[in-house]
Amino acid sequence: MENWHEKFINALQLNGKSELTQANYIRTVRILIEHCNKTPDLITEEELQEYFLHRRNVSKWAPNTMKSCYAGCRFFFENVLKRDWHIFKIARAKTEHRMPTVLTIEEVHSILAHVTSARNHAFLSTVYSCGLRLQEALQLQVSDIDSSRMMIHIHQGKGGKDRYVPLPRTTLDILRKHWATHKNPRLIFPSRGIYDKGWGDSDNPISVSTVQAALRKATRAAGIQKRGVSLHTLRHSYATHLLESGVNLRVIQRYLGHSQLDTTMIYLHLTSKGQEDAIKLIDNIMVGF
Repeated sequence: MENWHEKFINALQLNGKSELTQANYIRTVRILIEHCNKTPDLITEEELQEYFLHRRNVSKWAPNTMKSCYAGCRFFFENVLKRDWHIFKIARAKTEHRMPTVLTIEEVHSILAHVTSARNHAFLSTVYSCGLRLQEALQLQVSDIDSSRMMIHIHQGKGGKDRYVPLPRTTLDILRKHWATHKNPRLIFPSRGIYDKGWGDSDNPISVSTVQAALRKATRAAGIQKRGVSLHTLRHSYATHLLESGVNLRVIQRYLGHSQLDTTMIYLHLTSKGQEDAIKLIDNIMVGF
């Protein structure tokens, strides 16, 4: 089955999976094929079970990685190869309940102050100040900026959903100055490309590795010792800072593009603001008893 890749892409597209999910599922099946060293139609249920156990017990893949592995393989074998295997009814990854790393407002300012490239500073500032996911920021286009309403239109976010997020005046000024350096007619954060033909003519956004490296370098330079600081940490920090400033949880849910309020409620565990207010209120109630 040499054309498994094409058949898989067709099935994923028909199912409406996002480009990121498509890439993750395809990578999952490719790793399986390389491990088994045979075409996917020749892989048996027993071999797949052994593969899952190997990744879980020998490779020590994290629960979220195993969850992605199960999902990608299940979609492929059920929808492309039409396998009705019992293994997919019992394969489950335990749910992780890790608290995300959150930066203080002062730490965010310090990191941004240590970003040496104006392009990377504009990108990281936008991610934080608008609470964007990495891919959402990479794919931002000039037409997404609504300066009259001071909003950014996020197209095809996670789950294929569109949303609007507030655009701070300072961020708009940063974006305008950055765009003036390349004047790409479509992309806000274009890449120079492999031929270094210039930002203005580029059809591709800045690379993930570039902005990730910029954040790591700035975090070290700022002396931030917290573990696990990543691009998504800026988004977590944005949500936590809004909550601490008194923004309603439902509003934060809408800005982040969360389908379920439960997902947004994790930020209640990352701040003591509400707890402190509750203690003060209880103290006031108890005065005079």
